[in-house]
Amino acid sequence: MIELLSCGYNYIHPNGITIDRPAGAGNYAFVFFKSSAEIMVNGMWCPAPKHTYILFSPDIPHLYRELEKPFVNDWFHFVGEGVETFLSHIHFPLNQLVQAVDPHLIGRSIMELQRIKLSGGPLCEAIVEADVRTLFMKLSNLQEKPAAADKARRYYRQFEELRNELYSSPQSHRTVDSLAASLNLSKSYFQHIYKALFGCSVTHDMITGRLEYAKFLLDNGSLPIAAIADMCGYENDTHFMRQFKKYEGMTPRQYKSRP
Repeated sequence: MIELLSCGYNYIHPNGITIDRPAGAGNYAFVFFKSSAEIMVNGMWCPAPKHTYILFSPDIPHLYRELEKPFVNDWFHFVGEGVETFLSHIHFPLNQLVQAVDPHLIGRSIMELQRIKLSGGPLCEAIVEADVRTLFMKLSNLQEKPAAADKARRYYRQFEELRNELYSSPQSHRTVDSLAASLNLSKSYFQHIYKALFGCSVTHDMITGRLEYAKFLLDNGSLPIAAIADMCGYENDTHFMRQFKKYEGMTPRQYKSRP
């Protein structure tokens, strides 16, 4: 059981701060640097640029201090049995500085941890444990994706939001040109970044989003094929049926009548 001991979101230190723990914190300490800092782990100094994070194990000597003022960070401390086994299983590094792929994910998660801890309730501890484990799994999952070029990674949040929109509104008539323009990028550079971040083309995701919605409608209603095609953003049902068969290996009617 993971127990959250303390938590801080968007802590601002106008005059900077030095945290010195020569014998470790005595618990697991997660720190997300929102300002430039430097850290020392086991006597070794290294820079901690903005939007990096580290999880210190309970007995590891460490120190960190600001390189700019005001110094801003998020953090939480926790204890629990079997934590190292869990972290090893998901390939989450201990005592190692990591560049965040999605900094906003960390901030949102720690803000929610703080809110849940303050609100209390009979399920508070269970929710906190689930949220802490989920955060570490999400971070590990992001790091284990094929590494995108640094120039592409800085666009991650914008592209992730755009990708979510494609799947949540498959009926929208959006072109690659319009998507690129919405981010003030050229079409070719937009496509390059999208492929680097997600391992597939934006066109593939647009089609997949439409067909997933089409399958949902086919599974949960009796709408005519033409109506489904329109609701999924197709200009006519012929195009819809051809694309459905190409990607699903059967026609919409065959899909609907499958066992």
